[in-house]
Amino acid sequence: MPRTTLQERTTTTAAPPQIVQAANIVTAVRTIGAVAVAIGAIITRDPILAVTAYLIYWVGDILDGWTARRLNQETRFGAVFDILADRLCCVLCIIPLLQARPQMVAPIAVFLLQFVVVDLVLSLSFLRFGLLSPNYFFHVHHGVFRWNWSPPAKAANTSALVLLVLFVPSPWPALALALAVTVIKVVSLVVVRRLPSSPPQRGQAPERGWPPSA
Repeated sequence: MPRTTLQERTTTTAAPPQIVQAANIVTAVRTIGAVAVAIGAIITRDPILAVTAYLIYWVGDILDGWTARRLNQETRFGAVFDILADRLCCVLCIIPLLQARPQMVAPIAVFLLQFVVVDLVLSLSFLRFGLLSPNYFFHVHHGVFRWNWSPPAKAANTSALVLLVLFVPSPWPALALALAVTVIKVVSLVVVRRLPSSPPQRGQAPERGWPPSA
């Protein structure tokens, strides 16, 4: 397999992407599996099925990204497919949690609004800059990448809230986290909206400010 430069791996190429490839198959399989198990958990209200659905979703999400990078199969189609699949899995997987913990309706509602609407628009913004996925957004703006797509940011955006809903009786910590993440996403959208559409050229430093000065 020929080696590619970082610039070639993070910007748009002329060749059309391969849709049927290992990474996209993993995304499809983990999405179908998580959705099917989540529906079963909703119908039966079985907590074991609910946990299993989340595990399929989370492990599969890690595996499809690893497969894409390992096999050099990163494409913008695959990134968009993964982003949309995450929203479908998230919505269905979180319903059993709401059934089991109805007092958590406020933090779950805020989280869904943030993740399904605000974060979706923000995540798809990588398309403006010719990047292969949001994972390369540090080439455009370090702060936006750090607060949204670094490993700690990804964990806080999904798994941290689920753990608070599951193991903390009071809804206030989960609500505080959901609101804080929502603020970060909205500010990130404002920052991204102010950025020029062309990505940094070779040797040009990306934006570092958080947020950049007016």
